[in-house]
Amino acid sequence: MKNALLILCVTMLAIACSPKQELFLIETDYGNMKVKLYDSTPQHRDNFKKHVDNKFYDDLLFHRVINEFMVQGGDPDSKGAAPDKRLGMGGPGYRTPAEIGAYHFKGTLAAARTGGPSNPTKESSGSQFYIVHGKAVTAAELSGLAKQKGITYSPEDIARYEKVGGTPFLDNEYTVFGEVVEGLDVIDKIAAVQKGQADRPVKDVKMKISKVN
Repeated sequence: MKNALLILCVTMLAIACSPKQELFLIETDYGNMKVKLYDSTPQHRDNFKKHVDNKFYDDLLFHRVINEFMVQGGDPDSKGAAPDKRLGMGGPGYRTPAEIGAYHFKGTLAAARTGGPSNPTKESSGSQFYIVHGKAVTAAELSGLAKQKGITYSPEDIARYEKVGGTPFLDNEYTVFGEVVEGLDVIDKIAAVQKGQADRPVKDVKMKISKVN
């Protein structure tokens, strides 16, 4: 009996002392999304939190939207941008070192980056991010990608890609640093908006991001 009470007390103490998961709210005219950040990508986590604390993202746009692919935002040049302005090159003036590892399931939060030989280490934009929309992926498709990229997907990874979808062709290329835990349907709504040049929504899709807890 004493041993059982001791185990119970230790368990309750561990729960009480464990850090509470921080959540962030992304508000849009199409609904709100709650996201959690990964501790496995501390530099991206802390950089995103810093921008939220400084209200950096408030009134910026999801300036690039591609159905069955992703919705991208975080360019400071998008704030108050004219309808014909080309966006996607702005940032805070620095890059974040790559922390590549997590996969691109639907709803995951990932850092945009410049591609090509100018960025051989795959450093991320200091502020721009995208949320994966994606589409269903079969086990056969994943098997082909796994061989091509040298990735070993677990049975759980395969089941998740088959169930919720994603963009696995981006795996091992970009840093995924969080995921949507509430409001996946909002991604569907944003992805379906009418787009103009450079995949920019015809009607601005503004964001506001704040810490929930």
